[in-house]
Order: sequence, then C-alpha cells, then structure tokens
Amino acid sequence: MQLKDYTKEFKYNWQLAAPVMLGMLGHTFVSFIDNIMVGQLGTAELAAVSLGNSFMFIAMSLGIGFSTAITPLVAEADAEGNFKNGKSSFKHGLFLCTVLGVLLFLVVFFAKPLMYLMKQPVEVVELAIPYLDLVAFSLIPLIVFQAFKQFSDGLSMTKYPMYATVLANIINIVLNYILIFGKFGFPELGIVGAAYGTLISRFIMVWYLWYLLKGKDKSKAFVTHIKFFVLNKLMLKKIINLGAPSAMQMFFEVAIFTAAIWLSGLLGKNPQAANQIALNLSSMTFMVAMGLSVASMIRVGNQKGLKSYFELRRIAFSLFLMGTLFAVGFAIIFFAFHAQLPKIYVDFDDVKNLTDNTEVVKIASKLLIAAAIFQISDSIQVVVLGALRGLQDVKIPTIITFISYWLIGFPVSWYFGKADALGSFGIWLGLLAGLTTAAILLYIRFNYLTKKLIEIERV
Repeated sequence: MQLKDYTKEFKYNWQLAAPVMLGMLGHTFVSFIDNIMVGQLGTAELAAVSLGNSFMFIAMSLGIGFSTAITPLVAEADAEGNFKNGKSSFKHGLFLCTVLGVLLFLVVFFAKPLMYLMKQPVEVVELAIPYLDLVAFSLIPLIVFQAFKQFSDGLSMTKYPMYATVLANIINIVLNYILIFGKFGFPELGIVGAAYGTLISRFIMVWYLWYLLKGKDKSKAFVTHIKFFVLNKLMLKKIINLGAPSAMQMFFEVAIFTAAIWLSGLLGKNPQAANQIALNLSSMTFMVAMGLSVASMIRVGNQKGLKSYFELRRIAFSLFLMGTLFAVGFAIIFFAFHAQLPKIYVDFDDVKNLTDNTEVVKIASKLLIAAAIFQISDSIQVVVLGALRGLQDVKIPTIITFISYWLIGFPVSWYFGKADALGSFGIWLGLLAGLTTAAILLYIRFNYLTKKLIEIERV
C-alpha cells in the first residue's frame, strides 16, 4: 500500500475524532483552570486537589472504561442497520453505568480515611477530604453521561457530547470563580468551591446531552421510552464481558499515574504539586490521542459489522499514523517550552510562597522532558487499544496493560523515584517504560488479529 491509501482517511478520521478531542480537552481544560485558580491559594491547596483527584481518577477510570463497551456494540448494530440490537446495547449499558456510578461514589466516599495511612502531608489531607466528599458524588452524573456519550459516539454522532461538555465547562469555570474566591456576595469556599462547581456542572451536562439526542431523528427513538428495568440477562452479560476488561485496562493505566501522584507525595508537597502540573499538561495532549482512539473504535466497529477486514486494517493504520504525527508535534512543543509552561500555574508575585513556587517550577520543567518523550508511546497505545475494542477484543489487551504498567512500569517508578535516587524524574521514567511496553505489545496483538481475520475473509 502507498502512503496516500492511509492519508486519504485523515479527513473523515478528523471529522469523527475532533469533537471527541474537544469534549475531552474541555474536561481537562476545566482541570487546568481549577489548578490555576486553586494554585493562587497556595501549593498545599494545589497538592490537596491533586490528592483528592487521585482517588477520583481511579474511580473515573473504572466507570469510563466500562462505558466504552457501548460504543463498538452500537457501531456494529448501526452498520448492520439493526435498531433493536442498538437500543438494547444502549439501554443495558445505561443501566449498568448508573449502578456502577452509585457503587463507585460509595467506595470513594468511604475510602477517604486511607489518605491518612498513605503518609501524605497532613495539611494536604485535611484540605482534600471536604473537597473529595462533593466531587465523589459527581461520579454518578459523570458515568451516566458516559453511557449517553458512548452511545452517541457509536452512532458516529460525536459532536453532541462535545456540545454538552462545552456548556458544562463554561458553567464550571463561572461557578469556580464565584465560589472559590467568594465573588458577587457568595462565601469564599476555597477548594470546596471548586468541588461544588464540578458537581453542579456534571448534572447539567447529562441533562443537556439527553436533550440534544432527544431532538435528533437518528437518536430520538433510542433515548426515549426506555424500559429501564426490563432487562435481558444475555445482553447484560455481553456488556459486562466487554465492559469489565475495558474498565480494568483503563484502571491499570490511570492507577500507575495515580501511583505517581502518591509517590510524589512521599517526596513532599512541592514535588507533588510539580507532578500535578506536568500531569495536567500531558493530559491535555493525551485527549487528542483519546479522540483518535474513539474514532478508531467507531470505524473498526463499523467495518466489523460489515465484515470488511481488509478495509478495517487499512483504516486502523491510518488512525495509528495520525496519532503518531500529532504525538511527535506535541513532543517537540513540550521539549522546546519545558521551562516556560510550568510558570503558568504559579504566582511569582506571591513573595510568601516564592521559594516553594520556584522549586515546583524547577521540578515540573524536568518532568516535561520525560512527558515529551512518552507522548509518542502514549498516543500509539491508546489508539491501538481503541481499535482492539472496536474488534471487541478485550481480554488479552487487559493482560497486556497489566504487565506493561504494573510488572514493568511501576517497579521502575518505585526504584528510581526515591529521594536518594532520581526523585520525581525517576517516577516518570517508570511511566515512560510502561507506556512504551504497552504500545509495542498492543500493536503486535492488533497486527496478529487483523492478519488472521483477512486470511479467513479470503477463504
């Protein structure tokens, strides 16, 4: 095949992926704004949001990962023109996501005392607990939203979740400004104000996406007249069998980044705040790869429904190429501006915290060099993982992600991330090792499966 056989798919890949990217960047942008606003309060407050969100990231990874089971099933049914299967996949997925959202809220709510056992700075823990109470409850609307989003993505209607996310983000930023700093007569709530903003905006986000889908001919029949408690055991089992491994894949990856937050906390509040800055910046570029991953899941799911495996492989490779090109671009930006980007997050006019802020920026700038390198591995692994989910191949990739992050990545982070070794930079070397291993092994898996499917197709 020639290069143009892949590049000609870029336009449609972009049409599908761009709204997903913007929606996900919106989520991360709110975190970015939260961090900047909270960072004005002090490094302890910034570290507290980081610690509280570390619990949230784990719970969110399970909920969001589970919800991805809906997209390939709906995409396959859409390609086949099978409305009944499509609606059944969505309804059962929505039911399971709602149940999971409630369970995850309860787990996070009752897990708060663990923060005292994790040897984190006491001032940070005391600030994080009231923040986490409210943010944990927002898991319920967030994971319900994910069910609607994954369904919408499965129908190739990727722009509507983006609209809902943008609205929620605007509301969140306004509420944060009012409630964190006590503007327009409201009380000054500090980081608890940021938690209220997140909670309220997530409920609005669910309602608005449902409202948009209800108004579109393609999706109206799916999202109305849902018999929520009339359930089919076989469909529940099918979604659980797809969703549970997908949840674990995302959990294994998010958990190692969360472990990086906790390991940074063992080094002190400044390394933890620096880790949060580098993580927030790299999360924004990762959302571009996530958008391509969703496009990969949709397009591979469509081709699976059409049983066109040669085209499936060609389209998937066009997405892998796009992801790599974007990642190289971001790597260059991170490397070129590694000393400047962290300065956005701290206030150098704050004389009281000048020493702390200077140390945070110095550590974060080093971490961005590691982040520049792992952009490429991170992008490849997530886009290939999306393609494997589109094939509904989830069990072997789950084993691959566990081996990559926890048998290879985490030991490197643990060994080199100690204060007497490489410190924060050592923690991020472990992240790089895990992501690179995952990228290589997942690609080998996809290459093997698609070649096998093409051989069967030819026979």
